[in-house]
Amino acid sequence: MLYLQHFGLREPPFSLTPDTGFFYSTNGHREALEVLRVTLRSGEGFIKIIGEVGTGKTLLCRKLLNALEGDGWVSAYLPNPLLGVAELYRALADELGIALPATATVNDSLKAINGQLIDLARQGRRVVLCIDEVQVMPEKSLEALRLLSNLETEKRKLLQIVLFAQPELDDRLQQPGLRQLRQRLAFSYRLPPLDLEGVGGYVGHRLLVAGHQGGALFAPGALKLLARGSRGIPRLINILCHKAMLAAYGRGESLIGPRHMLAAIRDTDDAQASTWKEYLPWLYALAALIIGLEISALVYLTRGGAS
Repeated sequence: MLYLQHFGLREPPFSLTPDTGFFYSTNGHREALEVLRVTLRSGEGFIKIIGEVGTGKTLLCRKLLNALEGDGWVSAYLPNPLLGVAELYRALADELGIALPATATVNDSLKAINGQLIDLARQGRRVVLCIDEVQVMPEKSLEALRLLSNLETEKRKLLQIVLFAQPELDDRLQQPGLRQLRQRLAFSYRLPPLDLEGVGGYVGHRLLVAGHQGGALFAPGALKLLARGSRGIPRLINILCHKAMLAAYGRGESLIGPRHMLAAIRDTDDAQASTWKEYLPWLYALAALIIGLEISALVYLTRGGAS
């Protein structure tokens, strides 16, 4: 990107591609990882991580998968949840290194998966399946996940499943047909948005990883606008920071100030919609105050005229 040299950077600091090299350990992500570590060690079947769009679920998932490498774990990752039952089982089989014939039925796939899981358990290895964007997974496939969680020995589950999803999954799990899956969810965690301090730390961390070694690149006023406009959502933070830096670069300026951030917010539909709505309660209160003052003035003048 053109502004890298201008700002003293060696790589783009606010790319939207999930990159564990830029992972910023917020309080929410630290708590989520701890919940995942504890529940996976305890052998729970299902774990659910919920987060709004852009809160870093995919990055957290990749961080977990990296942490599970070695140490007796076998991990499987399904980034595409739009799978039918047969496709789901085939995808899992492929992740586990199972070569299924083209003619394999659903039962054949499930039997092969069970056999592989038993073999891995005998080797003292534990298997965890991570699935991203589960909120859009077909209902029959969600039920098939529950059946996979039935695979177990007398001691523990053969397969542990971590679901990463948007809040819409909670609404779907209230459906009667998914009540058995809902009851299997032993632990759940919801990723919170970043507060003002967290936004500043997030931005500073990504700039540092990208090679910035100078002073403050974002003015305090710009960071306040960023926190408000992004609602603390990392993906929106990345979008707004990138646009604000482009605005400053276009003016030949090296400090990103409030006017650059305001330009970025106005150019971003989701962020712009979030800013003026926050002021509605204050606008309503101000309008009520003005009307009240006008009424008081009118009453005063009326009484004065009458006297």
